[in-house]
Amino acid sequence: MKVPQMTQDTAGHGKASVGRGQGSPSNEPSFSQIIGAQRVRFSSHAEARIERRGVKLTEDDLRRLGDAVDRMQEKGVKDALVYMNNNVAMVVSVKNRTVVTALDSASAKENIFTNIDSAAIL
Repeated sequence: MKVPQMTQDTAGHGKASVGRGQGSPSNEPSFSQIIGAQRVRFSSHAEARIERRGVKLTEDDLRRLGDAVDRMQEKGVKDALVYMNNNVAMVVSVKNRTVVTALDSASAKENIFTNIDSAAIL
């Protein structure tokens, strides 16, 4: 998935677009708008991986991810591997509610995930 333009605060004057396609109108909500309303944030590294690997996440995917992080947090999980049914694997810092990295199924195949204490399959 191509990650749409990111937004940033500009000295209290609202939001300014950053990146390619600056100023071009779009009918679709940007990735940053979708994740801005979610309970889990994405590191810049994770966002770059999502864009580069063409990973597609819907609002429903992000809601389910947030629900899973909520449940894992209740159980005291610190770092988890979350595998979603659209063949996306994410390493999530549950404590910080942050997706650290994301992989498509081709990239995740035969990889070893370390420093996690839990896994969730959604």
